[in-house]
Parts: sequence; C-alpha cells; structure tokens
Amino acid sequence: MVHGYKGVKFQNWARTYGCCPEMYFQPTSVEEVKEVLALARQQNKRVKVVGGGHSPSDIACTDGFMIHMGKMNRILKVDTEKKQVTMEAGILLADLNHQLDKHGLALSNLGAVSDVTAGGVIGSGTHNTGIKHGILATQVVALTLLTANGTILECSESSNAEVFQAARVHLGCLGVILTVTLQCVPQFHLQETTFPSTLKELQLLFHLELHGSPPGPSSVSIITPMDQPSLPRLWPQTRIAQRVLDNLDTHLKKSEYFRFLWFPHSENVSVIYQDHTNKPPSSSANWFWDYAIGFYLLEFLLWISTFLPGLVGWINRFFFWLLFNGKKENCNLSHKIFNYECRFKQHVQDWAIPREKTKAALLELKATLEANPKVVAHYPVEVRFTRADDILLSPCFQRDSCYMNIIMYRPYGKDVPRLDYWLAYENIMKKVGGRPHWAKAHNCTRKDFEKMYPAFQRFCAIREKLDPTGMFLNAYLEKVFY
Repeated sequence: MVHGYKGVKFQNWARTYGCCPEMYFQPTSVEEVKEVLALARQQNKRVKVVGGGHSPSDIACTDGFMIHMGKMNRILKVDTEKKQVTMEAGILLADLNHQLDKHGLALSNLGAVSDVTAGGVIGSGTHNTGIKHGILATQVVALTLLTANGTILECSESSNAEVFQAARVHLGCLGVILTVTLQCVPQFHLQETTFPSTLKELQLLFHLELHGSPPGPSSVSIITPMDQPSLPRLWPQTRIAQRVLDNLDTHLKKSEYFRFLWFPHSENVSVIYQDHTNKPPSSSANWFWDYAIGFYLLEFLLWISTFLPGLVGWINRFFFWLLFNGKKENCNLSHKIFNYECRFKQHVQDWAIPREKTKAALLELKATLEANPKVVAHYPVEVRFTRADDILLSPCFQRDSCYMNIIMYRPYGKDVPRLDYWLAYENIMKKVGGRPHWAKAHNCTRKDFEKMYPAFQRFCAIREKLDPTGMFLNAYLEKVFY
C-alpha cells in the first residue's frame, strides 16, 4: 500500500515557483504508482509527476496529488551490443552518467544540469547545443507510459508509434513515464575551448575564413582577432554589429558543440567550442576566480545594482574583462564538460527560433536594449543550436533551431525588475517564429501554440484520448490546451 504525505510544500530549484499538494507520494514500484492513480480516479483528483524540480516555471505544480519519482531510479538493462540502456524514469542523469561510465558508454549530448530525471528532461524538451544533435529526447528509442485509466503502453517507433512521437516531449500530460530506453554511444572525452571575441570581431573572423582577406576599404578601427595576430588590423566602422552573424555556419561547421555568450550592453562575446579529443583530463578551474570573484563578488554587485540599475552594464563589461578575457581549455569525460554548476538562483527565458533568424533576433534584442537604457539585462545571453526532429511538441519540430536564452539573477534571493526585458524578448521571439522552452516561464496560450506547432492538433487529440478527464492537467497546462 502506497503512503501519501500531507503538508508537503514543493518548490522548484530556483525558488521561483511552488505549491502545496494535497497529497505527496514517493512510490517505489509500478504497482504503487497504479495505486495513486486509482485513488485519484476514485476521488476525482488531479495528478502531477515531479522529478528534479529544476524547471523554472510552474509546469510541475499542483494542488492535487504529486508523485515524486525519485525512488524509482534503477538501471533495468544495459545492452552493450546495441549501446542502449533502459532505466526507471526517476533516475537522475547524474547517477545515470556514472553508471554509463562503468559500461564504457555515454549519451551523445547532455544539458547543462544533471540533477534532473530521465522522465523530466524528455518531458520538457531539454536541449544542449550542436547542430548535428537533437534535443535530448531524440536519444529515446523506447518508453513505457502509464495512462490515466491504469493501462501501460510500450512505446517505440514500432509499437504505439503515434503515442511515441508525442510522448518524447510529453509535458507531463499524457500519463506517468515509467521507464525510458536511451540510445548511447561509446564513452568519449571532450575538449572545451573558450575564447573572447566581440560581435564585430566575430564578423571579421567569418569574413577572413571565407575570403582570405579583410572586408573592403573604409575607415578603420583597431580590432584584431585573437587567433590571427598577424592579420591587418582593419575593420570598417560602417560595418557595425548588423554583420556579426552573416557567416554563422562557419562556427557551426568548425565545432561539434558550438555556442556563444553575448554580454548585453556591450559588444563582448565569449565563444565556446566543445569537441572530441584524446587529450588527458585537464582543468582551468580556480576557486578564487570561479567562486570568490565569479560568484560571491558578482552576487554582491548584482544586489547593489537592484538599487542602482545603471550599474548592470558596467558589471557585464567588468566581469567579461575579469573572467572571460582570455583563452581557456578544459578536457574531461563528455558529461563532465557538458555539465556545469548553476550557482545562482535565477529567472530565465529560452526560445527556439529558426536557425536562419539568429542574426535578426539577436540584433533586434541588442537594438531594443540600446534604445531603452532603463531596461537592464544580466549577462549572458546564451546562444545554442539544435538539429530538427519529428517530435510533435519539440521546439525543433521540422526545423534546425537556435535557442536564445536570457537570464536575470536573484542575488540573495531578491527578485529584480525584469518585466520590460521579458516582454521585449518575447515579442522579438514571436516575431521571428519562435517557440518557448516548455520548462520555462512564458506568456503563450493555446492560440499561440496552434500557430507555432504544425502538429499541435495531433498532440491534443492524443492527449484527449489518453487522458479524457484531464487528470494530468494543472494551471500551466490549462493555459496551453484551453
């Protein structure tokens, strides 16, 4: 008999959303999950499943029954020949990575955080970067789903294929994911190379790689690419940031896992390459710079900026100079490079836009901030790239995508004004055909999603068939589907 708890308060990792479920369950078996759903049917209660609680939105919140899957966290099968692993959906990716290490396996791509569950990362469409790689859910080859009426569906491309196409990004609204089978690859190491640049400097690098010479004659300023010290120090002042992303494909081809960070209120950019390597592990980590400066001093200055917002631009430029103004290299097992520590509680937005709209969207965001000096933006704006897929509610459905992530930190837990920045960003994202990350807060409604997703009606039909009474809905999902 499964036992539930009353009086439990749930809060997400960033402490930006929370709820008080009527009953909180931690099942240890499929039978116990079935008991919870049977009780919910009997009492006409809604049910939400929660994993690591990292979603910076209310997607997991409920005032009904909450199921925490943390005790269903076992590895069930490792097929070393097919390089596939089957696990219970409550396993944390951090634990999965260590288990895969023992078998000489790895996931081909991972998000930045691994204190999240297998069922959760696929449900919310978690992603990383790499135009040859899809969102994490594209690595799913099979899953089992417990529906509202207690039926267990085995789903794959050859079994319940339509449900499988929907359930790989399930939003927690199709049922309870019990097990997941992931396609792995042989264990590999990555070298991460980080180097400073500017929006203008990136454009010059692109032009030099494509044409072998600097842009045409004009008035010049002194900008020399870091990796090209012997090249003429030429840059036409008339070619401002509007040309920065003209040849983005050069970087995408140059590095398997390419991303970059733009520092708002400046031209500064940190370029990050991650690529396969045979080099031994090495690290540029330094407690003084990473924590004393990059966390404790930064948090204090961000707190000061809540009283003096004009400091934010200076903080962004100062910390770029302090922490990102030199080349750094790190080598390690892939999951140790993909993952990094999230030190700050934060508000975030992250939308996927058509890859070819990257330049237009970033430059419009930059121009908006320049035209509205009272609107401040913390660093960084993180820009990543992902391959198209055929998952019905994947933000990358049928198109190669650029994810543009904005952030506002909460120094010492203090909320900072962000509404103007948020609305300006969302307007730009919608204008270029964007789709919001499902795990993150947004203001979209069903009307928006019907325009964004060609297969939205198909997903709705599957959801209504699997959960006709709306057992797995909550306030967040009602906004999506009604």
